[in-house]
Amino acid sequence: MGRIYSGKKGKSGSTKPIEKKKKIWVRYDKSEVEQLILKYAKAGNTQSQIGLILRDKYGIPDVRQFTGNKLKKILEDNKLLPNIPEDLTNLIKRDIQIMKHLENNKKDMSAKRGSQLTESKINRLIKYYKRIEVLPKDWKYDRKKAKLLVS
Repeated sequence: MGRIYSGKKGKSGSTKPIEKKKKIWVRYDKSEVEQLILKYAKAGNTQSQIGLILRDKYGIPDVRQFTGNKLKKILEDNKLLPNIPEDLTNLIKRDIQIMKHLENNKKDMSAKRGSQLTESKINRLIKYYKRIEVLPKDWKYDRKKAKLLVS
């Protein structure tokens, strides 16, 4: 699949192994993995950060393999899921950074283009999350109030 705003081809990426059996080097069971997830979520880490910590520190390659549930589902069951999804939060943070840059550099047209692209990605993602009912139907993105959303 091609990239959205360029004429280039898509990114290459790795695929998960087909085998679904537990790796021999992992010495944790289901309840221990869930406790680790809850511990790091309460410490304020995002879903992707938790996944990286589990992979790098504990050698757990796939949460779903051990628990039977995705990381998001475990957080949702324990009511630790944030109000705004992580990917949308990251796009909002990027938009805030670009707008801050544009305040100091008004003639930077490539940054202005980046701001337009980022805002369209945000709007597309909001439309998707409203459709699958992750965000309420009356939720609006406002650049002026964006800093309050992220903090």
